[in-house]
Amino acid sequence: MKITFLGTGVAIPQKGRVQSGLLMEMGKKKVLFDCGGGVLNRIFESGNSHTDIDTIVLSHLHLDHVADVMCLLKANWLCDKFDSTIYGPSGTREWLDRLMDLYPYMKEKVSVDVVEVVPGEEFRLFDGCDVKCAAGIHSVPSLAYQVRYDGKTVVYSGDTEPCDDIMAMAQGCDMLIHECSFPLDFEMTNHTTPDMLRPYIKDTGIGAVYLTHLYPHMQGHEEEALEYLKEEFEGEVHIPSDLMIVEI
Repeated sequence: MKITFLGTGVAIPQKGRVQSGLLMEMGKKKVLFDCGGGVLNRIFESGNSHTDIDTIVLSHLHLDHVADVMCLLKANWLCDKFDSTIYGPSGTREWLDRLMDLYPYMKEKVSVDVVEVVPGEEFRLFDGCDVKCAAGIHSVPSLAYQVRYDGKTVVYSGDTEPCDDIMAMAQGCDMLIHECSFPLDFEMTNHTTPDMLRPYIKDTGIGAVYLTHLYPHMQGHEEEALEYLKEEFEGEVHIPSDLMIVEI
């Protein structure tokens, strides 16, 4: 599996980090997890072609995770690629239908199969790739995803506080990509801080944790967060930058 961190930031602009997006390459298949503002350009900058992407998996429908979905669909259409599949939580179909109603010319040009999934559901993205989802703790319905391919397991948290259901899914995984929006001792709900996350990753057998979805408040506190987590976590801990590539 090859993971490209396309966007590691949030809705507030900051240098070097666009909104949420993550590309997983499994064999010849490229699957996009979330597609916030700036992600379409990051796909280009990463050396990938947007026309190779026909599957998008959404954690939730907040703008910083979906703003470039329509942009990607239009870019594909302009390059003669018309079919796509979008997986997402309850409400995804209505959200996309309403957007398409605003752009009737898009509705006539593209064909999008929307698959709504619920916490605890398991489904197959393609032959050899199985996915399971769990509910996060956020201000709107949000899903985390466990992706299994070729003997490897990656868990992507979406936006959430640390919680038992997601961590049960992450036990023993090769990579946990977990949001860490704010620094230590920051009073917060619906998102994660290092002190909220540390007790959940201890003694889990997770190979590596990658912290993403960083607010500007985290600037200057990155090393502090890493060192704090490493005190009680036996695996690797990293804070990726946009366009960072990891192979497992």
